[in-house]
Amino acid sequence: MNHPDRFLFIFLLFCSSLLSLTRATAQDTLAIDFTGPADRLDLRAFTGVYHDRDEAFNMQDFGSMPFVPDTAVFHMHKRPLHHVNNIWLKFTIRNTGATDTTLYLFTGYHDEMEWFTPGADGSYNRAVHTGLMIDDGDVDRWGRYAFPVKVAAGHTSTFYLHIINHLYRENRLMPVLYDALHYAEHRQVHADHFKREALVIQVLIGMLLVLLCITLINYTQLPDRSSLYFAAYILGLILFFALRLESKPFQLSFFHFWPMLKYYWDIPAILFCFYLAPLVFGNIFLSLRERYPLMERCYRYGAIFMGILIVLFLGIIALGEFQVPAMIYSWFHMFSIIPLGISFLALARRTRHHPLVRFFLLGSLSVFFLSVWSFIVNKEPVGLTSIPELTAPNYIILAGILLQAMFYAAGLSYRNKLVHQERTKTQEMLIRQLNKNKELQRKLNEQLEELVKEQTTEILRKKQELEEQRKLQLEVEYSKKLAEIELKAIRAQINPHFIFNCLNSIQLFVMQRDYEHAQKYLSDFSYLIRKTLDFSRRNFISLSDEITYLNTYLGLEKMRFEQKMFYEVIVDPRIAAAELEVPAMLLQPYVENAVKHGMTNPDHPSGMLIIRFNQLEPDMLECVIEDNGIGIARSKAMRSMPSHHQSSGMEISLNRAELLNKMYNTGIQIEIIDKSDKQASDSGTIIRILIPQL
Repeated sequence: MNHPDRFLFIFLLFCSSLLSLTRATAQDTLAIDFTGPADRLDLRAFTGVYHDRDEAFNMQDFGSMPFVPDTAVFHMHKRPLHHVNNIWLKFTIRNTGATDTTLYLFTGYHDEMEWFTPGADGSYNRAVHTGLMIDDGDVDRWGRYAFPVKVAAGHTSTFYLHIINHLYRENRLMPVLYDALHYAEHRQVHADHFKREALVIQVLIGMLLVLLCITLINYTQLPDRSSLYFAAYILGLILFFALRLESKPFQLSFFHFWPMLKYYWDIPAILFCFYLAPLVFGNIFLSLRERYPLMERCYRYGAIFMGILIVLFLGIIALGEFQVPAMIYSWFHMFSIIPLGISFLALARRTRHHPLVRFFLLGSLSVFFLSVWSFIVNKEPVGLTSIPELTAPNYIILAGILLQAMFYAAGLSYRNKLVHQERTKTQEMLIRQLNKNKELQRKLNEQLEELVKEQTTEILRKKQELEEQRKLQLEVEYSKKLAEIELKAIRAQINPHFIFNCLNSIQLFVMQRDYEHAQKYLSDFSYLIRKTLDFSRRNFISLSDEITYLNTYLGLEKMRFEQKMFYEVIVDPRIAAAELEVPAMLLQPYVENAVKHGMTNPDHPSGMLIIRFNQLEPDMLECVIEDNGIGIARSKAMRSMPSHHQSSGMEISLNRAELLNKMYNTGIQIEIIDKSDKQASDSGTIIRILIPQL
């Protein structure tokens, strides 16, 4: 080959390489006029993919990591996942238009998504961070799954999208580009599509709420554990389907503030609602312990196993392993078909003997067969998994769940009817038994009457013996009863005597037209009357009550005598006035006599009355009543009353003291001293009363 041929060959090889490079670059970069329409522009041919299985990729590695075309990662429908799908997508877009306009990239709804855009300094910033597992916004959160693509006119920009899917199913993954108008149409189409599915779920939730209310009302009227377990089953279904609304774009949701709740109550909810709750409910509803002990043990151990499995799944999900519970449940669902079928056959053989079995059996078979049918007719490629596709409401599954709940509710109503009939029969039996008891009681009464007649003679004989014994007892108690009667008679004499003197004082105020003092006097007098009537019925009162009574009485007398009377009650501080007791109405006559005869001494312009209570010994109380009146001797000499009137207050008190000494062996001592006997120049009376404590 000569030199011109060599140069020609090198030139052709260079041109071929340049053309290949240009074609490769053109294939990696999407050139689009941003001002033109963009409706679901497929970006799979212009998307670089990097699988970050080790989760070692970071923003500093954008320029060095190998992004290669891989259309296998994209799919139009849901598909099962057996491991976490952690991928990075690279988009290089050139704006061939003349203006700066924003387009929107949409790849679907995934668990976690990060959108990185180039900055002015060449670094990349995370512009959007959203996902089904992390975004806790309300309805507006669904608008964050369309990522803004903004490229200056005539420039080229590279964007990165990080997608992580943890769940056992991955939603549709298809990168498409929209302009603002077509994205709004796409959003409206999605909202209308999922609105129908959300409406079905909301209607189902409403019907389940009605069943729950009816069950709770029936429980209040007829408490039964099976009603509580059925209510728990309905609550689990309500929560499960309410959480399904969290996955419906642009629809009303109740738990958006807790995005992870729908993942926690997914596989565990299926185990609870379709295995654990029916097992526990059926065990109590069918009364298996009394009727079929072997089946009861199977149901009980199955419920325990389900509970352990639910707790285990919750723990695994909390650790972030979402595929493991799905895989375990898939195998468990397949292997549980045989024991469930055996259980259904065993129950079917007992429908004639137990009418409640048919309700439980029809409800369980409804959801069982319809779930199998739903799995067979399901057109979505969900792989070899038997998990019911409840996230996108399969109407066959929903019909099975509703039929199961309605059959269970009908069975509860029928069971309540049977219980009511049983109670009615029991009441009728009790009424018949009551009538028999009445007849038996009549016969027993006749026999008792005969026995009474036979024993009457014996009773009369013993009565005579008892009469003789009672006579002896009556003779012993006679003296004590007689003393009590005499004491009451004496107290009855004291009351009129005291009332007579008080009425004289009130009459004096009225005659003097001193109505204000008369009103106060009447008020205090009514208090004294009440206390007098109260004390008249009691043999002993506390010393504090006696002092209060005397103070009230002396206050009234002081009002009557105006400024001509002064009194003082002195109590030894060692005395516990509330604990010591004194005979009722014993001191008042002496105090009254001291006021009546001691306040009329012409030698003194005002009368003085002093009452002292002293503790002579631990069991001896001394009461001293001292006045500066005319004394006993002068009082007897000056007395000018009719012969038939006698001031018997002090005499009555002496008699009361003697009777009390006789009844209670108290040993009360009363000593009356005329002060003039000791000293001729002195006048007045001293009454000294010693009251022993019982």
